[in-house]
Amino acid sequence: MPPSFARHGAAIAFLHTAALHIESFERLRDEIAPGLRLTHVVREDLLAATEKAGGITPAISLKTQEALLALAEGGARVVVCTCSTLGAEAEQAAGEAEIPVMRIDRPMADRAVREGTRIGICAALRPTLQPTRALIENSALRAGRDVEIREFLFDDVWAAFREGRLDDYHEGIAGRLGEAAREVDLLVLAQASMAPAARLAGELSAPVLSSPRIGFTEAARIAGVKGLGEDRAAASRA
Repeated sequence: MPPSFARHGAAIAFLHTAALHIESFERLRDEIAPGLRLTHVVREDLLAATEKAGGITPAISLKTQEALLALAEGGARVVVCTCSTLGAEAEQAAGEAEIPVMRIDRPMADRAVREGTRIGICAALRPTLQPTRALIENSALRAGRDVEIREFLFDDVWAAFREGRLDDYHEGIAGRLGEAAREVDLLVLAQASMAPAARLAGELSAPVLSSPRIGFTEAARIAGVKGLGEDRAAASRA
C-alpha cells in the first residue's frame, strides 16, 4: 500500500493501525482543542505484518516511515504515530521530516519516569513490550532517573480486540490491572487501545497512565494550541 502525498492541510496528522482510534482522537480533539483540524490514515497492514514477523523488520520500518513522511508532506504541523509497536519508527522518521513527528506514547513515558521508579508495562500484544520498555528506559536516561521495569502481558485478550469485541477486550485487561498495580509504583498501558480499561478497573493501588490524552495534549501544543497545561488526570479519562 503506497503512501499518499496528497495535501490534507490538517494541523495534526495521525497514523493509526486500527480504525477505532479515529473516533477516540476526534473525541479528544472536541474536548481539548475544539475546531483543530485532524486527518487520519489507517494502516492495519503494518501491525498485521509485525504480528506475523514477531517484531519490526527492515521492510516494516521502511513502510512505516514512508507513511509518516507522506503525512508530513501533506501540510501537517505535527504527525503522530498512535501505534506503540511502531513508535520507534516515528522517531526515526522525525530525523527526515521538516516538521515534528512523534510517537503517541513518548509524553506518557516521560511523565511515567517523573512520577514512578517501579514502573509496570501492561500490553496485550507481545511485540509491543520491547519497544515500550526501550522507550521508558530512554525517557529515564534522558531525565537522569533510575527505574525498575516490570512487564505484564495480557495477550489472551488480543483475539477479542481483533474480533471487534471491545467490551470483552477492555474488561479482560481491567481484570488484571489490580494484581499488576500491587507490584509497582505506577502502571503504563502500552497500547492506546487499552485506555478504557483503566476506568473499568476502578480504584487501584497504583496510578495508571495511558497515551491517548497525554499524547494528544502534547501534539496539540506542538500544533500551536494555546493554554494547554499538563493533564494530570488518570488514564481512565483518555
